[in-house]
Amino acid sequence: MATDNAWKRYLDTGAAFVQLTADRAEAIVKDLVKAGELRQERASKAVDELMTRSRKNREELQKLVRAAVQEQLGSLGLATKADIARLEAKINKVTKAPAAKAAKKAPAKKAPAAKAATA
Repeated sequence: MATDNAWKRYLDTGAAFVQLTADRAEAIVKDLVKAGELRQERASKAVDELMTRSRKNREELQKLVRAAVQEQLGSLGLATKADIARLEAKINKVTKAPAAKAAKKAPAKKAPAAKAATA
């Protein structure tokens, strides 16, 4: 349980680090304009750039986390959905094929009425 809480805190910290809200981006840009490090005319574009960078950082963090999780799951040797689907297809093929062959090879049964007529 402790590792679950640590993992959650780690993910929350990473998400907070890369996720930038529009309000926060605007506040950062306003501070830069006030400090004279950014011209007012460029402020709107700067907000857009900050939001784009935040989105890209979030996507990169998600890729890293997914890759790490996949690597860990792979090292555990757990079956994937693709593995299970492949095995289900094999099982279906094996169980259906003998039944289909047996139905084709079985001789046709004569009707009981035909026996009575010949007796």
